[in-house]
Amino acid sequence: MNHIVRKYTDLIWSTPAEFGGRSVGYTGDSVVDEPGGSVQMGFRVARLEPGGSVATHLHSFEESLYVVAGKLVLDTTEGSYELVTGDYALIPVGMTHGFRNVSDATVEFAEMKAPLPRERFGFDTQFPAPLDPAPLTSIDVRDPRSRYFGHIDPESMDPTLQTQDRLALSASMRTALLVYSGISVKMMVDSDLGADLSTMFMVQYEQGGFAGAHDHPLEETYMILDGEVAAVFDGAEYELGPGDVAWAGVGCVHEFRNIGSGIVRWLETQAPQPPPRHSYRFARDWLYLENALADEA
Repeated sequence: MNHIVRKYTDLIWSTPAEFGGRSVGYTGDSVVDEPGGSVQMGFRVARLEPGGSVATHLHSFEESLYVVAGKLVLDTTEGSYELVTGDYALIPVGMTHGFRNVSDATVEFAEMKAPLPRERFGFDTQFPAPLDPAPLTSIDVRDPRSRYFGHIDPESMDPTLQTQDRLALSASMRTALLVYSGISVKMMVDSDLGADLSTMFMVQYEQGGFAGAHDHPLEETYMILDGEVAAVFDGAEYELGPGDVAWAGVGCVHEFRNIGSGIVRWLETQAPQPPPRHSYRFARDWLYLENALADEA
């Protein structure tokens, strides 16, 4: 089966194997991984308890983070950053980093990894000498020194709020909102932020919004944040809600429809990055050609 669907209530929270004995209060569920059939990406839903930490480490893959709820401290060789709900970060290949939770509440966050972490190579993770924590810096998208970070709010997806005074607070035009057919898309982690191997972005469907059957030459993961959506993966139908995660492999034909009374909003990731052309293959277009050719025969 070339897809995965996991309900939030079915997630299994355990210490990741590569961080056994190298973390405190750190648990997660690697929903998208090698045993699950992925060949391009890993995607983990993670938690870090108050006072928890993850030892200094680095990867031979690119990692992107999105804070779903709470506050996460990210220590890097360039400084220590406090990420709050709605903040996101890119950790380039080989960047030394670690995590801490210095707040009094559990932080929940998503981890996107590309290429796929491989168990036979220790999940492509190594552990250098510990970093010395630096004074905490908050994420300010107006500051060009925040080159690997950004922030997104639900109102960032509202087409009526994309005014010049609000856009002046954006890091660049890469944060412009793309709106089509009841669907809004805003890029977060991409090549403009420095990513080479993956993307992360936010998707919103208005009431009645839908995307017809299509597939990609890449893998995608979807983490639902708000609303209710009907999803179809290779003919199998599912209803997804907040916290649920789904994955579509290369060639998996999928479609979505907002079936709730409000908006649907989800975090989406892709690996590898989309090609300049033909990143979408809509079934309707090729069915049209098939029928047109039949009429000509």
